[in-house]
Amino acid sequence: MSDPTKVVIVGGGPGGYEAALVAAQLGADVTVVDSDGIGGSAVLTDCVPSKTLIATAEVMTEVTGAGALGVSLVDGEGDDAAGVRVDLAAVNARVLALAAEQSADIARRLERDGVRVIRGRGRLAGPHAVTVTAPDGATQAVAADAVLLATGAAPRVVESARPDGERILTWEQVYGLTEVPDHLIVVGSGVTGAEFASAYLALGIPVTLVSSRDRVLPGEDADASKVLEDVAVRRGMEVLGESRMESVTREGDLVTVTLTDGRTVTGSHCILALGSVPNTADLGLEEAGVAVDAGGFIVVDRVSRTSVRNVYAAGDCTGVLMLASVAGMQGRIAMWHFLGDAVQPLDLKKVSSNVFTAPEIATVGWSQQAVDAGEIVAERVLLPLSGNARAKMQGVTDGFVKLFARPETGIVVGGVVVGPRASELIHPISLAVAESLTVDQLAGAFTVYPSNSGSVAEAARRLHRL
Repeated sequence: MSDPTKVVIVGGGPGGYEAALVAAQLGADVTVVDSDGIGGSAVLTDCVPSKTLIATAEVMTEVTGAGALGVSLVDGEGDDAAGVRVDLAAVNARVLALAAEQSADIARRLERDGVRVIRGRGRLAGPHAVTVTAPDGATQAVAADAVLLATGAAPRVVESARPDGERILTWEQVYGLTEVPDHLIVVGSGVTGAEFASAYLALGIPVTLVSSRDRVLPGEDADASKVLEDVAVRRGMEVLGESRMESVTREGDLVTVTLTDGRTVTGSHCILALGSVPNTADLGLEEAGVAVDAGGFIVVDRVSRTSVRNVYAAGDCTGVLMLASVAGMQGRIAMWHFLGDAVQPLDLKKVSSNVFTAPEIATVGWSQQAVDAGEIVAERVLLPLSGNARAKMQGVTDGFVKLFARPETGIVVGGVVVGPRASELIHPISLAVAESLTVDQLAGAFTVYPSNSGSVAEAARRLHRL
């Protein structure tokens, strides 16, 4: 009997641990080399912590908006009883505990499935070996029939705005806050910046969002980003559009953001959301002949192969689409491909994504921008949630369902949902896109009445063609 295939995975985030579970399931001898903790940034410093924080913010939003539903908060006795307050130290303690618990759960699953985990920093030593440097400096070589690189990415930092971990923060450093900021400045209006700005605003903190573009979330559906910005401004956020950051400085408890036009914004804290850079430096890529692009991201094809045979890559280090779900799928695809199982190449037009703001923005498939640019011919319908019976009951006045369908066949090719729990409402549209269902098939499935999902079926009915 031949020895099992040896797979070495560098990185324990979603791209790494999901690949490890698939490879183990298919009978490979799997080793994960991990330096930051199982789960990677997605579990320890990014997705899980930020969405836990946002879950708390959602409760605050519901409580503070309860008056519209006829629910009033009654003050008790004493000066400290009035209003709703957030204990940021308690919130962040829960955030970090939950992240650690999730990491431990994944580690136990890897152990149960027979995956070996080596603590240390992995470096590619050709297509068939990885050199591991342990925390104490000791090194060892691990042989491999295949290597998967899943080293992730880190917050982008610029020299003129150096984080200090106390008042000038990257999004990975915010969970050390124990005091509530008097005034938070968020620099960057992409997904990360918008999510943190929205969450802290909901927690009752004054927020100024500095955006270099003409609108918040410039990469998202324009109708959706307008709803979000209108809601944020209505709730008290100051949005500085077309305002590029020049520098961020701190003097004592005061942080100053200087803009390129000379204006300044002052606050108690600043979160920098300036994008990400791949963790590919000193990974042995050049020596092994693994190609990277101008930004340092590892170049892969749709089955996660690099330019070197038997070397694969997955997740944020590839820059393909920086989502934990995509990282996990890339890792699984890599193992299915290398180990000879059935595999379908990654199709980004079937990826659903969500921006966890208030309201949430979920998307899948072809976009309005692509339709407007003539990249695809599609009809669309936009149905406001304000007309939905369940939404009215819940006091929801902002948001919509938008569907795109091919005019000749009625096949659903994309969609956008804006509203509470949009991340859940996008799923039927994702199924329609993935399986090439028609609007009539989507509309023909029963929905509960009353329900917000009924708007998905109603939007599909409006696209019916004789």
